[in-house]
Amino acid sequence: MSFVEVPGAKVPIRMWTDPATVEDVAMRQLQNVATLPWIKGLAVMPDVHYGKGATVGSVIAMHGAVCPAAVGVDIGCGMSAVRTSLTANDLPGDLSRLRSGIEQAIPVGRGMHDEMVDPTRVFGFSAGGWDSFWDRFDGVADAVKFRRERATKQMGSLGSGNHFIEFCLDESGSVWLMLHSGSRNIGKELAEYHIGEAQKLPHNQGLIDRDLAVFVSDTPEMHAYRNDLFWAQEYAKYNRAIMMGIFQEVVRREFRKAKVTFDPVISCHHNYVAEERYEGMDLLVTRKGAIRAGSDDYGIIPGSMGTGSYIVKGLGNEASFNSASHGAGRKMSRNAAKRRFSTRDLEEQTRGVECRKDSGVVDEIPGAYKPIEKVIDQQRDLVEVVAKLKQVVCVKG
Repeated sequence: MSFVEVPGAKVPIRMWTDPATVEDVAMRQLQNVATLPWIKGLAVMPDVHYGKGATVGSVIAMHGAVCPAAVGVDIGCGMSAVRTSLTANDLPGDLSRLRSGIEQAIPVGRGMHDEMVDPTRVFGFSAGGWDSFWDRFDGVADAVKFRRERATKQMGSLGSGNHFIEFCLDESGSVWLMLHSGSRNIGKELAEYHIGEAQKLPHNQGLIDRDLAVFVSDTPEMHAYRNDLFWAQEYAKYNRAIMMGIFQEVVRREFRKAKVTFDPVISCHHNYVAEERYEGMDLLVTRKGAIRAGSDDYGIIPGSMGTGSYIVKGLGNEASFNSASHGAGRKMSRNAAKRRFSTRDLEEQTRGVECRKDSGVVDEIPGAYKPIEKVIDQQRDLVEVVAKLKQVVCVKG
């Protein structure tokens, strides 16, 4: 489908979904965003749903301002995927040992490594800029500097919630490795600190929603936020790269005889800010639950822990600010999913997948998400499908 325009106070809201299917609280959030004085455009992806601060699945383009709550608290959260030389014929009937190997090598939940991972020892990891990246930690907000040791040890760890590591097959039988994570606790604390700082500023006192507090250009507060934001986005990039390197090491060990090789890694943020130019204007484009889908940009759009995921290539549609959805998108909250579904439902919906099937992950059950095939179909003018994947192993945070 192409987009549907819904009137907004300052800009029209371009929606790549049926507006009638969007929950009222999410539509209210979008209408509130459209009132911001600095806004130049608002695009809504088919995985749209209510989010803390701002709507998940929204692309907000502003001139001279940025809203930290619209980025979210997991700055730089995103996906990485790589095709391997393995095929379905190389796999054993029981994949539980592979899953255990992944869980032993990569900390999940609030876990962290005992010591900082040496990136030069991780297969496939490029450590360019690593030292200067950590040198720049001295310039982040004083409020989080005491977290340095924790930040170094969490580098290369998964986190919790909807973060995952998957071992997948595409329709030709090729094996792919895929993972989803972000900037861990250090990104969360930086985000919460700056959201609080923005809410104190005088120019934000009359906003319709205090969560939409912004920093404006050429101010010390904006300079400080941009510094910390871009550092956290880089942390998320390194975090995924190190995890992918560790994941590849696990696979190489598990399938030693196959002498596994790997294609170049595809990686994309989906909670972040980028400086981009549209219609002759320099804009700050915030993607919260959206990926960049410029012409020939490769991206990843996952479903849920029991359904397919897609590798896509962007079509460069400027109406969406060169964006596409970041996943299937939830159709019910975590609490609603826990009330609606049981572990028996989880077992049924994840049949054939080596994964956790206990009450701790019922809120991530496939039934809590929108159908990924429909989400892909609604954005055929934004991306083209390169590969469809189906997981056979899923490690959840």
